[in-house]
Amino acid sequence: MALLDSEVPIRDVITTDPEKAKALENDLRAKILDILADEAHTVGEIHGELARRGEEKAETTVRHHVNVLQDAGMVEIARLEEAGGGTRKYYESNTRIFSYDLPEGSGESLAAAQETATAAVAGLVEAFVAEHGEEIEAVAREMKPCQYCETQRYEEFVVRELLDRALIELDEDGRLDDLL
Repeated sequence: MALLDSEVPIRDVITTDPEKAKALENDLRAKILDILADEAHTVGEIHGELARRGEEKAETTVRHHVNVLQDAGMVEIARLEEAGGGTRKYYESNTRIFSYDLPEGSGESLAAAQETATAAVAGLVEAFVAEHGEEIEAVAREMKPCQYCETQRYEEFVVRELLDRALIELDEDGRLDDLL
């Protein structure tokens, strides 16, 4: 006899590759990504902003964390400037991290919006699977390491990636701000 038997609904989905997940093991790196989200900074400027936020780290430690993020493909050199016989590197994030959650109880006040969003996304997914289903399935097949890996939900991942990329594109060209 089971002491507890309940269905556990999926509440969050995190899609990232192992290198990016490893890079985010340290919460300081999420703060660095936040600092670099909208403007390029040097390691010295990042160090100063972290100190302003109460993170007292050595500049060499900050440089290490920036390098880890760069190796994971989450930070890029945005600009190089000549400075005092050397080169000053400015880094910028190409990855946005939302490190917060909705307020408690907001599910009730957002329930109608969730229904609308679910219906709209269902229609959208249905339309682009009808039009591009073969390409989605082909990419998903390439991702499967073996024929028995059916539980990995590769097709779902491809669809989520397409939706994420569409939102990113809308944000990058300013249309998302116009819509909000």
